[in-house]
Amino acid sequence: MKFRRLTIAAVAVTALAMAGCSNGAPAANTSTPAPAPAASSTDAGSAASSATDSAAGSGSASSSAGDSAANSSMDSAGSSTDSAGSAMESADSATISGSAGSAGSAGSAGGSAPDTSGGKITVAVITHAAPGDSFWDVVKSGAEAAGKQEGVTVNYAGDPDPARQSQLIDNAVAQKVQGIAVSMANPDGLKESIQKAIAAGVPVITINSGLEKSKEFGAITHVGQSEELAGEGAGAKFKELGGKKMICVIHEAGNVGLEQRCAGAKKAFGAVENLQVDVSNVADAQNTIKSKLLADPSIDSVLSLNPVIGKAAVQSVKDANSKAKVATFDVSADIIDAVTAGDILFAVDQQPYLQGYLPVVFFALKVRNGNDVGGGQPVYSGPGFVTKDNAAQVKQFASAGTR
Repeated sequence: MKFRRLTIAAVAVTALAMAGCSNGAPAANTSTPAPAPAASSTDAGSAASSATDSAAGSGSASSSAGDSAANSSMDSAGSSTDSAGSAMESADSATISGSAGSAGSAGSAGGSAPDTSGGKITVAVITHAAPGDSFWDVVKSGAEAAGKQEGVTVNYAGDPDPARQSQLIDNAVAQKVQGIAVSMANPDGLKESIQKAIAAGVPVITINSGLEKSKEFGAITHVGQSEELAGEGAGAKFKELGGKKMICVIHEAGNVGLEQRCAGAKKAFGAVENLQVDVSNVADAQNTIKSKLLADPSIDSVLSLNPVIGKAAVQSVKDANSKAKVATFDVSADIIDAVTAGDILFAVDQQPYLQGYLPVVFFALKVRNGNDVGGGQPVYSGPGFVTKDNAAQVKQFASAGTR
């Protein structure tokens, strides 16, 4: 039954939140540089694996809780029957048909909650994905997996232009979805549409970018990482390895989160220069990085903020006959191979699969059970650090598209 599945998902979410957040702060695998980064990344991988396994499996305790809740719902509804099986079916029906009432009582102030009669839930996942950026494929995959598991319809859309992204939010509200998960690379450009959605009774969860504005705008919680702290962690690692001069490669113009990463790196490292490229034109990005390395041989550190650009940076270093070391944000099977080969020093992992997966589960819990997750604080999906020491452990999940 859906009630049982939600109980199981609630256990998984609680476990993840306890692992990733304590009193509103990241746990051991946060972006504050740790002496042993390999353990940090392993913790992040364990959290992702635990969340997936817990959501997919079914324990006897969850089953018992589901049966008890179903029987309680049956008794309160005044149902009477001699068949235990019929009672369970009746309770399940009562739970589904009552979900609209739960959503109404738990909905945001300022508007009436969308109609959820019949237990049908539709969630919009709206990102600032640029064409050709495979990172967002993992986010989408996570959202769709959660939708399938929870019986939730997921409508995914992405646009890097804030005006068009705002329009996607407005369209989702008009379609009377029961929740909107949105990434905020340009928070101020989305503020009006997000607050209109909340005023209309549509709950919002921010993901990936925009953590600092999430609570201010009225979102339930944010699923992602602190970008500046993650950047500090990367900068500290380069400094530990003896780096003196770094370029930080920004692949999306106007993306506040990327600028925060570079600012964090500069805070921990020192001499950092931002270099602008376009992720939708990888060949040009590769040439831009190469030209910069040829023009300034003193550059010994290259920090990419995207796995596609990370691979391009590796080739740029080779083409320029540079001795610069490369590290990147985000993980893919190719990046793991490059880390294993020594072409990339480390990768900062924010677990994009969870950024798609968790909001869908959270919305299902809110609509069906009236649960809110986060307590007004972020749910951290990262950062973790992937190095040679733990690359093999992470690769199996990256290859499967869940890291």
